[in-house]
Amino acid sequence: MSLGLLYVDKKLIYDLSFKEIQDFVILSGFKRYCADQIWSFLYRRKVKSFFDMHNLPNQLIQLLEEKYHFKALEYVLHHKSADKTTKFLFSLKDKHLIEVVLMYQYYGISICVTTQVGCNIGCSFCASGQLSKKRNLTSGEIVCQILEAERISKQKVKHVVVMGIGEPFDNFDHLKKFLFVINNNKGISIGARHITVSTSGIVPKILSFSKLGIQVNLAISLHAADDTIRSKLMRINNVYGVEKLINAVREYVKVTNRRVTFEYIMIDGVNDSIESALSLVNLIKDIKSYVNLIPYNQVIEAPYKRSKIENMNKFYDILKKNKIQVTLRKEMGHDINAACGQLRSQHSKNINL
Repeated sequence: MSLGLLYVDKKLIYDLSFKEIQDFVILSGFKRYCADQIWSFLYRRKVKSFFDMHNLPNQLIQLLEEKYHFKALEYVLHHKSADKTTKFLFSLKDKHLIEVVLMYQYYGISICVTTQVGCNIGCSFCASGQLSKKRNLTSGEIVCQILEAERISKQKVKHVVVMGIGEPFDNFDHLKKFLFVINNNKGISIGARHITVSTSGIVPKILSFSKLGIQVNLAISLHAADDTIRSKLMRINNVYGVEKLINAVREYVKVTNRRVTFEYIMIDGVNDSIESALSLVNLIKDIKSYVNLIPYNQVIEAPYKRSKIENMNKFYDILKKNKIQVTLRKEMGHDINAACGQLRSQHSKNINL
């Protein structure tokens, strides 16, 4: 029986915030502290059945069993890189496929989660940009990516990057709920400064994000410092051009006093020239920021190639000499097609989805 048929009348328990669980418990006639117990069972003990929540009253367990379920994702397959980077493919209850990447960093294990099935942003260099958006993921479906990756890998995630398939700010409400769930110190308890959200540049949501009151890191997928090149790479630039985007970033920094990361994928002959480097310097030199230069991970869906190493080094040196904080990202997972959307796309083609 499919997940969709089995749970058609029940809701995913992980879609509830702590307050929603608390309200449910109180309105059902039980003590407030039962909400703390449920939350702990979900995110500390990570049980997979309400009947394993032994400290709860039997009547509450039965009520939870009638109204909620645990199953958001089904494991499909995974690929593991020589550097331990692991890409998981999961199936949702409606049979759509999503990807999750686990990365082993010197500072701890990091996970890259997905927020949408497909993506409407349509960046020309991105595999997932070729997969039109089918729907948003719920907050619980995003949370379960962490729980399932930990369960399969038997590793504890310390850092979260919201940078998988989809545009997080195009799913803003579920993103917010997800962030507060994983940051809750009674549950998964991942520190806000260990969480990074990446956006292609939806200006109004950047401004909304600045007012959330949670010190989550913001990363901007910039990839070019002028409208001509950026519009070629990123369709969203036709709506929110570089000037509008940078003004929003300035406002974000002003409100939060937090540094912003600019992500810059290095693409051969497109955005890796000396002129492009100097344009980037002039654009961000007075912004509290950090630049992450990323070697392009080539995909069969796009015509672009990775910058030559000498050009990446020249680009890096120009930024450094102009006092821009910059790193050239260490490549991870190249041998398992770790670029967003590649595994999903290839698997779908193989089974003719």
